[in-house]
This record gives sequence, structure tokens and C-alpha cells, in this order.
Amino acid sequence: MPNQNKSCPLTHVSSNLKDNVNHIESSFGNSGDVIIKELLWMQKWPAALFYIDGLVNTQLLHDSVLRSLMRVNEHHLPEGAEPFDYLKNQVLIAGNSGSVDEMDALFNQMLSGSIIILLDGYAKGIWIDAVGWEDRSVSEPQSQSVVRGPMEAFTENLRTNTALIRRRIRDPRLWMETRQIGQVTHTNVAVMYVKGIADEGVIQELRERLDRIDIDGILEGGYIEEEIQDETYTLFPTIYNSERPDSVAASLLEGRIAILVDGTPFVLLIPALFVQFFQSAEDYYQRADISTLLRMLRFFSFFIAMLAPAVYIAVTTFHQEMIPTNLLVSLAAQREGVPFPAFVEAMLMEITYEILREAGVRIPKTVGQAVSIVGTLVIGQAAVDAGVVSAAMVIVVSITAISSYVIPENGLSIAVRIARFALMMLAAAFGLLGILMGLIVLLLHLTSLRSFGVSYMSPFGPYVESDLKDTLFRLPWPRMKTRPQSISIQNTIRQKTKKRRIGNKSKTRRDQP
Repeated sequence: MPNQNKSCPLTHVSSNLKDNVNHIESSFGNSGDVIIKELLWMQKWPAALFYIDGLVNTQLLHDSVLRSLMRVNEHHLPEGAEPFDYLKNQVLIAGNSGSVDEMDALFNQMLSGSIIILLDGYAKGIWIDAVGWEDRSVSEPQSQSVVRGPMEAFTENLRTNTALIRRRIRDPRLWMETRQIGQVTHTNVAVMYVKGIADEGVIQELRERLDRIDIDGILEGGYIEEEIQDETYTLFPTIYNSERPDSVAASLLEGRIAILVDGTPFVLLIPALFVQFFQSAEDYYQRADISTLLRMLRFFSFFIAMLAPAVYIAVTTFHQEMIPTNLLVSLAAQREGVPFPAFVEAMLMEITYEILREAGVRIPKTVGQAVSIVGTLVIGQAAVDAGVVSAAMVIVVSITAISSYVIPENGLSIAVRIARFALMMLAAAFGLLGILMGLIVLLLHLTSLRSFGVSYMSPFGPYVESDLKDTLFRLPWPRMKTRPQSISIQNTIRQKTKKRRIGNKSKTRRDQP
């Protein structure tokens, strides 16, 4: 019989228990973590229990499964009852269980943390959800930290992440569609949206793009991000990533769709707009005037991070007449012993800084920050003392680096860093005219981008006046009565709070006569 199984693998659960045991053993290659326990249920029916060590809760296994199997005997079976149905419905009472008759589905349940029970004489099995692997607990956000607001971040566990979102949106209209992607990994992927708020066309388009994915494995959300995005060859991210449950919940309430991938703490949000990458969760927890000032500071830092080195190269190389006389004399004195032109000088410093930044990320956290700070200071000072670069160039590169950290989203920060090098080359070749040409090309590229059919530069292009209330500035919450129409036109009313009359003030005890 084992030889027959090898030549003709089982596709469905066999009624012969020995055939099933042999097939499961051979399929897993006799792996040591695949546990198979053969037993005699009710001292009459041969049965077998299968699970993978490390994926199941051992306490649940012993208390709810093994103990239930052993405490019944033949006299407990009602007359005329089927042993399989009695075992499934009366003996093994679990929160989440079911039956399975295909081998692929059986393997999928085992690898998902379920316990499988097969009974001789029946061409189907019972699965019991007993997930119990070790995972990371909910902790503070690492890349999207705030001063005021919730201090929770997603984990690598899909069910934990969906629960964090449902805690914030306690409404049955929050729908979730779960599927598995990956021919080998069978990674669980959940799509969450608020029914009646999210655009049905975008939801259907997302379903079709996910169904088209045919890949052996999905290990992180970045796999799916590249598979479903509209434009592949662009520096700028067209899908937003977030590790904050409150940020994802707020996006769902605006009509966006969340994509959660098992094994990663980052959630994908679609559609994404350019202005969204300048918004922080903290903007909505502070007063509107403070949030507006901080958001304008981020836009200003965005242009500094992208243009500062290029402008310095253009001005010092082609447009010295634009520099005040005293400053020009100081710059000339600093560059007197520097053997390189401004472009080479800037490239050396920028590349050195990028190396230090990358080293700070890869080095263990205990020494990574020290290496980044000390390395930057030591190398910068040594380069100035050696006459390799000027002090002004060190200042420009330092301001540029600090400004890039002000951008809340890492994907946009990386795009700015790459675009900065292209603008530096144009500045070295054509001066300020080259920078202007580069900005025009960049603007045309941004306006051509789409995120699931939504214009990337909306609400500026196309112009949507009602959506301007949460872009460069943020209006107070009482005036944000509608959802962004650029994202979804369904159920655009966000709140119906009546505006308080200024003259209708409640009297305090001090105001009373």
C-alpha cells in the first residue's frame, strides 16, 4: 500500500486510515515537527491525530482534544448515531472547527495551526483551530511615532491586526475579505473596507488585481504592493504604508481600502494621494492651527531636502551674482583650497551621508545611532580640515539631511533623496535653468500618476475645492463635514454637528447676577 501511495498520491482523504497516515508522512518528508498520534477511539475505532509542533496551543491540545477523546467510551455513543458526526459535534466542541475532505485543504489547515483528526472508515477529517505560535506583542510604532496619540502599532499576526482595527471601528459595515496568495507560502491576506463608504469600483478593481497574482510566495506586503500598483517605474509611492491602527482606521472612514498581509506589521492603503504622505496621525489630535503650521513646515522641508544641494551648485557655479558680496567673499575663501568643483564636492558629501545613513540602519540598534552621529561629525570635520570640501557644503548637506527626516513617510523620503541627485546633475550642467527643467518634468510625472484610477495630485489636479480643507492646511473638525470626494463619492457626509453660535454662551456662576 505505501508503494501505491507514492506512485499515485492522494488528492482526497481516503477511507483507509493507514493510507492517509502514509501519505501525510511522505508529503512532509517525515519531518520531525509533524506529530502523528495513532489511537483507538472508544477502544473500537482506529483514529489518528495530526498537528505541527510549534504551531498549535499544546494546552488546548491536551485539555480540549486529547482529554475529550479519552473520556468517552462505546457506551456513550447513542444508538444509530454515526461515530464521525458524534465525534465532531458532541465530543470535540471547539470554538472554530469543521470538516475537510481534500488533502490540499487538510495540509493548509495543518500549516495554519489546526489539529487534524481522521477516523478509519471515513473519507473526511475534522480540523480544530488551535493556533498557538509565539508572536510579538503590541508595542509602540517605530517609524511613525507621535508625541500625542495612541501608542499602539501593528504586529506580524494578522488576527491581532484586524482586532486592533475593529476595536476602533465598532460597526458591522466594516467588512473583511480574506484570501490566500502564494502557491507555496499560502499567505493569508485580508482586505478591509467600510461598506457604503469605500468606492465599489475600486474594491472590485482590487479584487481583480489580487486574483491575477500568481507567485510562489508572499513574505511581506511589499510583494503585493508591486504586483497591484498602477505605475511600476516611478520613484514616488502610489500605495500608502502605515503601522498605526488609528491611522488605518481614519483612512477607512475616509473611504480608503486596507490590505493586511500576515507576517508584516505594515498595512497597505489605497488609493493614495501625494498630500497624504505629508499628513501625520498627530495632525488630527492637535488644534487645527498648530497642525497647519507643522504641515506647512513639512512641505517646506520637502523642498529643502530636494533642492538645497542643487541650488547651491547652480548659484556657486553659474550665478555668483546672486550671492551677497560678503557671503561670496567668505565662500571664495573657503573654497580656495578645495580641489573639486561644487558638483563633485556635493556628490562626495551626499554619497558619504547616504552610506552612513544605511550603516546606521543595518548596524545593531545599540551602536547604530552612535555610528551615524559620530561618523557624520568626524568625517565632516575631517573633510573640512583636509580641504576636501568646504564648510558651507557641510552645512548645506546637513540641513538637507535633517529636512529629509521631517517627511513623515519613508517611501516619499527615499524618492526625494533619489530625485535630489538628478537635480544636482541638472544644476551642474545648466544651472538654475536645469533645476527649473527638472521640476517641470517632475511635476508632469506626478500629475500623470494614478492610484487605482484616482489622480495622484488630487485635489490640486484635478481641482476639487471641497477637498482642500485637509491638504496644505487643516481646518478645525467642526468645518470638516464631508469626506474627501477624490477618494470616494459614496456617503460623503462625515458629520452633521451643528455650528455653535458665538453669542449663545452658557453662563457660569460668575456671570450670573
